[in-house]
Amino acid sequence: MSLFSTLEEAIENAREVYLADNPDISEDEAAVSQFNLQKYVMRDGDIMWQAEFFTDEGDSGECLPVSSGEAAQAIFDGDFDEIELRQEWQAENTLHEWDEGEFQLEPPLDSEEGQAAADEWEDDNTDSDNQYGADER
Repeated sequence: MSLFSTLEEAIENAREVYLADNPDISEDEAAVSQFNLQKYVMRDGDIMWQAEFFTDEGDSGECLPVSSGEAAQAIFDGDFDEIELRQEWQAENTLHEWDEGEFQLEPPLDSEEGQAAADEWEDDNTDSDNQYGADER
């Protein structure tokens, strides 16, 4: 699992991985049909991203399907608005790190430490959570 601090880096890495996995296809000839994305909140509060591209819709990976067809191809080609992608992300799909390398949809609330972490990790999908560079704190 490769996590990146910016959405742009995650998408660029996903593009490189896709091309490496399909060496017979040049970047100009690549035709993707699905773009998957996952947002992570680390224990220290940092926001990390992971992205994937697939040739066929319905292929499963580590991330959630976000775009398909022409929209996925546009993202692959670099024709996307990062702010729009951040705003479209559904906060309830964000994974939170509870233990090193272990993630779940919500931080555990069954302890004082868990509640404190939940307060730090809160992502209510506000404008400040979605602004470009907001994860660069």
